[in-house]
Amino acid sequence: KVVTIAKSKKFRDNHGKVLLEGHRLIKDALEAGAVPQTLFFSTVGHLKLLPEAEIKRASLVKVKFEDIKTWSDLLTPQGLLGIFSKPDPAKMSYPAAQLTNSLPLLLICDNIRDPGNLGTILRSAAGAGCEKVLLTKGCVDPWEPKVLRAGMGAHFRVPIIANLDWESVPTNLPACIQVCVADNNDPDAPAGTASAPRGAGSAPDSPKAPVKSSPKAAPEHEDEEGAAGIPELAAQPYYEDWAQTPVAVVIGGETHGLSPAALRLAASTGGRRLVIPVVPGMDSLNSAIAAGIVLFEGKRQLLWRHKQEDDRQKLPVPG
Repeated sequence: KVVTIAKSKKFRDNHGKVLLEGHRLIKDALEAGAVPQTLFFSTVGHLKLLPEAEIKRASLVKVKFEDIKTWSDLLTPQGLLGIFSKPDPAKMSYPAAQLTNSLPLLLICDNIRDPGNLGTILRSAAGAGCEKVLLTKGCVDPWEPKVLRAGMGAHFRVPIIANLDWESVPTNLPACIQVCVADNNDPDAPAGTASAPRGAGSAPDSPKAPVKSSPKAAPEHEDEEGAAGIPELAAQPYYEDWAQTPVAVVIGGETHGLSPAALRLAASTGGRRLVIPVVPGMDSLNSAIAAGIVLFEGKRQLLWRHKQEDDRQKLPVPG
């Protein structure tokens, strides 16, 4: 009963518990300091693959494999399930390799509602070395089983701050950060060939209004269609220079695109639209694909900038 209930967001929110399945995910969680409460296993051999000191903190319950098969979301269950306290990013111990390769690159997810897309985006964020991922209200719960499966352990490699309203987003960002938005609307595309404005990171149709910079994003409850003060952001191809230090990228969901609040936040930091050009007539890119393209380009630019600075410091001093 507990395992079944643990699949619901209401249970996760009310009880602060998450359900993890499989050796890889549970091992990653234990090594990152997540607190196990109960581990269900079909054979003792499953426990031998986990860190011994960590599993002693949990209640260990041997059950029939048929039971786990009933509870599992997987086509081929591994025979191992765990109920954990919902991880607190501030208390996690992320892998040394992840911390060593972390970059001043952040990701903000805006209305990403498809579990598979969000999990894939989190995996890309961890792979690119993102410092942090922020999820606004309207995104799917990152601890939903399908998100966990698609994330492939990313939840325990990069801090994820979820359920933020736009007013609190700036307080979770470093000072002097530039916020850019990923967009599929190419301003240079011939008339009638631009991608539909509902794709990954596409902005909603809005009147051209002057930029109104402010230190905080506007409240969510403002009218999203043609809301007053939606800024006109400069657009550029994603492969041109934009990754200043530090930088955050906003990825919007396929259905609703970017929130006006995301555009206002970007404008207030001097950010830009990052356009991923597609062949005329093609629909806009999937959010997860767009996130991967932009994040790894941001990584390339930041590493190149870092190398340039290192080379300058190594130059001999004249005279």
